[in-house]
Amino acid sequence: MGDIAFRGSTSMLLILLIAFVVIGVILFMRNLFKSRANKNLTEKYAGHKWASPLDARAKYPDVNGFGFTRPLFLFGLASALAATLFAFSWTTYDDVVFIPDDALELDEEIEIEPPRTAEPPPPPPPPPPPIIEEVPEEEIEEEEEPVFEDMDVEEEDVVEAEPIVEEEAPPPPPPPPQPPPEEPEIFKVVEQMPRFPGCEDTPGGDKEKEKCAKEKMLQYIYKNLKYPAIARENGVEGMAVLQFVVKEDGSVDDINIVRDPGAGCGDAAFKVVKGMNNLPQKWTPGKQRGRNVRVLYTLPVKFKLQ
Repeated sequence: MGDIAFRGSTSMLLILLIAFVVIGVILFMRNLFKSRANKNLTEKYAGHKWASPLDARAKYPDVNGFGFTRPLFLFGLASALAATLFAFSWTTYDDVVFIPDDALELDEEIEIEPPRTAEPPPPPPPPPPPIIEEVPEEEIEEEEEPVFEDMDVEEEDVVEAEPIVEEEAPPPPPPPPQPPPEEPEIFKVVEQMPRFPGCEDTPGGDKEKEKCAKEKMLQYIYKNLKYPAIARENGVEGMAVLQFVVKEDGSVDDINIVRDPGAGCGDAAFKVVKGMNNLPQKWTPGKQRGRNVRVLYTLPVKFKLQ
């Protein structure tokens, strides 16, 4: 005989059924004794002589609860054993996640430039050269001969110096605009690539942790990926390729759909990748020369009908 196993919902329904049966039996016995007690038992047993004083320990046999001791005990024992059996047979099953073969293998190399960092704006163009127009001779005025003024000074002449007028200093020029902050560089390949969370306690080196991270990432993707209804109805299959940046703190940013098989598949994969920021743990960021850096990660997501 094989092991008995019930899913959580089945075990819960069976335990609730037992509880309802127990409550039903209690209500039935209560109503039974209540209906018997309402009868005129005094007149019924008037002048009755008991064969033994033990027969009259409950006064009247009709309301003697001790007569149901054995069946009620057996019923309670059977109910307790059944509830215990169902509780111990409560079995949980892991959801079977369908992961296509070679889910992380790209059909061809995807060459996409990483996002460029902010660059200073180009200098303004030089002003146009001045236009020299030829003036006709009729408009050229003849220069008047200069008039020379006598500047000789005699001893009797009084020379008064002109008052010195102090000119106000011009306001200082405005400070030059501050250059825009430099965004950190985004790498495509680093010494330690970023890893999906949940495998940092795995025994072994970086290879074992990277293998575990890929398996957990595939489980997360294809467990949360919802095949679009329009794609399923039209039999659309293919590969969506997404690129995103794993930042220094392990968060996911700049998600881009590089390849989209259509019928909503790209958007479905986008939602799954965006949901990585809602996980209890963040990605393990990539490292270059011992410091956390931003890394461009390419992720293929295959859509295959079962």
